[in-house]
Amino acid sequence: MSIICGIPLLECVYCLGCARWVWKRCLYTAGLESENWGLATTEEFENVPHFCRLILATYEDDLRNPIWAPPGGYGLNPDWVILRRNYEDTQGQAPPYMIYLDHDIASVVLTVRGLNLAKESDYAVLLDNKLGQTKFDGGYVHNGFLKAAMGVFNEECGVLRELLERYPNYALTFIGHSLGAGVVALLAMVAIQNREKLGDIERKRIKCYAIAPARCVSLNLAVRYADVINSVVLQV
Repeated sequence: MSIICGIPLLECVYCLGCARWVWKRCLYTAGLESENWGLATTEEFENVPHFCRLILATYEDDLRNPIWAPPGGYGLNPDWVILRRNYEDTQGQAPPYMIYLDHDIASVVLTVRGLNLAKESDYAVLLDNKLGQTKFDGGYVHNGFLKAAMGVFNEECGVLRELLERYPNYALTFIGHSLGAGVVALLAMVAIQNREKLGDIERKRIKCYAIAPARCVSLNLAVRYADVINSVVLQV
């Protein structure tokens, strides 16, 4: 008798669990988590529009003859572009990216483009992860993003080091959007952990601006690298 009476209760618990899962997956947004955060100051946000234009420039095939330039252009000098890598160069292990020597803001900038809906390799990077799969610096990170970040860092750390040594007063800035934002967040963390490969650059010279990033690190790492990584989200 007690077992029979307990069945409706179990069904209710199960239904509540399913309802919570549906809410989390379909209705819950990151905006609910950040709705009580303080607004960015003018100084903090000053360079973000410029960084967004640099990210958009990464989508172009020819920066001297752009097709998709926003009003006012990309705000860059094509002569300051150090290198560009496309999907063939990265063999699909990372999204396309660009290294730009930004004399206007005294920074060596590495930009990574966002998700390409037509590229299976981008989905492969995005979906290469399981909960608790990859540990990093005492926390957990997205496995696919870390692999992409490590690939970019190992390929370009020599170029970055040469530029930073040539311009010792310049910052090193990583910027990306969406998928690229997740990659640059991990790239900044990898750079912090391997500063000797960048000429022992000071931590305070490394910055990251992740525009609309995917969730890619555990909370303890987000706090630990908060002085370096800036997540930019639109709060409505």
